[in-house]
Amino acid sequence: MARPPGHCLLLICALGIFVGNHFAAGQRNSTLIFTRENTIRNCSCSADIRDCDYSLANLMCSCKTVLPFAVEQTSYSGHLTIWFTDTSVLGRLLNFTLVQDLKLSLCSTNTLPTEYLAICGLKRLRVNTEAKQPFPEQSLLVHSGADSDSKLQPMSLGKGWQTCMYVTFLDMALFNRDSSLRAYSIENVASIANNFPDFSYFKTFPMPSNQSYVVTFIY
Repeated sequence: MARPPGHCLLLICALGIFVGNHFAAGQRNSTLIFTRENTIRNCSCSADIRDCDYSLANLMCSCKTVLPFAVEQTSYSGHLTIWFTDTSVLGRLLNFTLVQDLKLSLCSTNTLPTEYLAICGLKRLRVNTEAKQPFPEQSLLVHSGADSDSKLQPMSLGKGWQTCMYVTFLDMALFNRDSSLRAYSIENVASIANNFPDFSYFKTFPMPSNQSYVVTFIY
């Protein structure tokens, strides 16, 4: 059998690389985080896992255990799903963390307090309250990330901080209600700490006052 011409071999190799890269992109893993017995499980999953099915997550995903006090600030450019039973760890995981696509699933019947999470760069939020309320998953598009205002440029909050121009305050008491997700946004907020003095976050996470922000409240 004759060998293929050189240009055919190059074409076959290029096609193989393209198919391989396309397949790898389609298999991009998502991050799943859940808490069990005062520890945090951080998992990388190649497929969607049924909400609150801890055994299946441990079986199908690559998981590691993280102690709550060892949680470090990071960012999530892809899908992040968090299963939780109360709000005790959510602040450590999410406050002023850059998350673009977030799903929160309540895995208990606990009544949650009116506490606010402050999340940077949130584009889409999904919530599941099936364990508490027999309602379908809700989804909310927070923003598209395409802002025509040249004054609203992403900026770094310093060492250990993530780029944060869009700030979303999420009322955790929404998991107690059977109503639809609601949200409103305020643009060109010059100083978050001065405009929202009741939020204690800014004592721990001081925000620069020389920057304009888009602030969204979800409740």
